[in-house]
Amino acid sequence: MGRYVRVDNLTRGSSVAAHCRVATSLRERTVGLLGTRGLQAGEGLLIERTQSIHMFFMRYPIDVVFVDRDNRVTRAVAGLRPWRVVWWARGARDCIELPVGALQSSATAGGDQLVVAPVA
Repeated sequence: MGRYVRVDNLTRGSSVAAHCRVATSLRERTVGLLGTRGLQAGEGLLIERTQSIHMFFMRYPIDVVFVDRDNRVTRAVAGLRPWRVVWWARGARDCIELPVGALQSSATAGGDQLVVAPVA
C-alpha cells in the first residue's frame, strides 16, 4: 500500500498536498507516476533522493517542487508538460510531484518552508 504524508507550506500557511504517496524504493522512484491517469487535488508523489525528473511517457502535465534536506523549496516548476526534463535542481534532496495548479493554489514558491508529516 505504501506510506503517505501530508505536505504543508509553513511560509504561506497553506496545504500543498493532503495525501502524498512516498516513493522510497528504486522501483517506486523509477516508475513514479507512469501509467497513472492523473492526480486529483490534494494528491501528490514525494520522490526521495532525486534532483532531477523526466516526463517521458507521461500522459499529463504536473507541478513540481524540489526541496532541500530541511524541506525548503529550492525550485518550483508549474505545468511541466510530458516529454520534458528538469535536469538538475541545485541543492535539492527530494522532489514532490503535484497536480497542475497546486503551486498556484498553495502560493508555493522558491524559498518557502514546507512541513512533511505522516498521514494518520
